[in-house]
Amino acid sequence: MGCLTLYFVHLRLYPYIMIKHIRVASQQLEHPRFETPKELISWMGAIQAQEYEMAKWAIGVRLRSSTLEKVNESLRKGEILRTHVMRPTWHFVAAEDIRWMLMLSSERIKAAVMSYAKGHFGQIEQSLFTRCLDLIGKILEGHKSLTKQEITVELEKSGILPTTNHANLFLTWGELEGIVCNGIDKGRKTTYALLDERVPPARELCREEALARLASRYFQSHSPAQLQDFVWWSGLTATECKLAINLIQEELMVETSGSREYFIHQSWKGKHKSEPVLRFLPSFDEYLISYKNRTDVLPLEHHPRAFNRFGTFYPVILYDGEIIGNWSRSVKKNTTQIEMSFFGKKPRIPAGLIREAETQINAFYMVSP
Repeated sequence: MGCLTLYFVHLRLYPYIMIKHIRVASQQLEHPRFETPKELISWMGAIQAQEYEMAKWAIGVRLRSSTLEKVNESLRKGEILRTHVMRPTWHFVAAEDIRWMLMLSSERIKAAVMSYAKGHFGQIEQSLFTRCLDLIGKILEGHKSLTKQEITVELEKSGILPTTNHANLFLTWGELEGIVCNGIDKGRKTTYALLDERVPPARELCREEALARLASRYFQSHSPAQLQDFVWWSGLTATECKLAINLIQEELMVETSGSREYFIHQSWKGKHKSEPVLRFLPSFDEYLISYKNRTDVLPLEHHPRAFNRFGTFYPVILYDGEIIGNWSRSVKKNTTQIEMSFFGKKPRIPAGLIREAETQINAFYMVSP
């Protein structure tokens, strides 16, 4: 990987400070530059989204100004999608990116899904997948948006669905095949729709072009990051990620901190300090979950307070680049209250920063402080 040694910044002099200050800026948590969910998600590549409502706040906290309705409208219009891509979990992606991202990641996710299915359902004939996906296509055609329950009922009528539990399997497979994606929500229920009816055709990318685009998106929005972080976030192999980094080497600076090698997108060259900000980050937020190593912003002894060993991430408080505690929000009679707890001694946080963070989340949910 010697060809990746391009530029040098002063990261090794102040490694901890530099990492957290570049990262809070690159993650759009210092001075957000984007107005719309589509712009933000396209720039970041993807935002993890298995906790649907919390994931909407992960978008809102990174925009100049936003409301829950603004995010919901972007989802209704199909500008952004929520689907299984990259790792075997939900992500928000920009609609025009979905096909090339599936091209990169679907086969590896299919292998994981099939392994899970074999352990829970036993061997499933490929012909059953084909028949169920064909039927799902017919059920949804005509720009329908149907809930999982509605689709399951129709599959059961056909007599080919082994059990109702198989519906999840076939719908996920349909996502990975580029047949279905999220449709328009029905109240608080999510739906499925046909991808080709929701998203216009786009120019196909060759694999190397797609790898380069994914790497560029990741490092511009997650710098500084290590190779292992990119491997974890993308779900690709280390070999593919090394190739992707090589393909965009002119966009990257590389620096070491101890035994760790970090890649920094050139757009952050000269970034040495960030303004202290306080942000209430949602569960499964990109600021933590998109890195294999999280000790740069969260001491190891506090990891169990931010996420557990089963992969569940909790809502956390970001202050001056570090994760310092947990938060919760309650609403009574259209009035919101935020409770904060800290991992260690309560830091001296300027009252103005707390008010700013509270104002931001209240504005998003359009409730009174």
